[in-house]
Amino acid sequence: MGYLNNAVVTVDAILTKKGRELLARGDGSFNITQFALSDDEIDYTLYNPSHPSGSAFYGEAIENMPLLEAFPDENQIMKYKLATLPRGTSKLPILQAGYASIVLKQGASLAITPQTLNYLGATSTFETGGYTAQIADTRVLSNFTGVGINTEEAERLNNTTTVGTNVSKTVIGTSINLTGTTVNTLFGIRTQLQTTITLVGRDSGARITIPVTIQKVNN
Repeated sequence: MGYLNNAVVTVDAILTKKGRELLARGDGSFNITQFALSDDEIDYTLYNPSHPSGSAFYGEAIENMPLLEAFPDENQIMKYKLATLPRGTSKLPILQAGYASIVLKQGASLAITPQTLNYLGATSTFETGGYTAQIADTRVLSNFTGVGINTEEAERLNNTTTVGTNVSKTVIGTSINLTGTTVNTLFGIRTQLQTTITLVGRDSGARITIPVTIQKVNN
């Protein structure tokens, strides 16, 4: 979804594959209950409190920036979602996953339990809504699931499968389970595969991206 035309507020909405599937059923399955806003296109460094024309023009450059047309690729759009933080918040929340990078051997497993720092007055806390985790290339893992959140959305994402193509996958949980692939053909002549995992706090909006390496051990 995107807002187009700065002179008139216009909403340009498109449906994902899942949305089109639900709409096609015609049985009321298509029912929007939640939405998110983001500011991916905005460069806040353009805010100019020294503008010679006065305070009404401080944000002129930002307001005149071109906006992205809506497209359903979570790798490229809606990456920086807007979040409401408690009044008086002096520090932005950040995520801590316990790993600056992740290295897994083929078939090895790892559980990531993210924590949010500087949130709701706590030095460190686990978010009630849990965390979304997105692996950029789902082929490198034989298992990628979230546990601890038992909503319909979380269960649907955990049960989503692919046909072995280079696509991302997103799961929801308070803990994220990873298992390196055992498929040798993915490596070709390489000894390791590389991708990234992005964690986002569902309540705080805090975000972190961690590089992931899968090492080949089978001949």
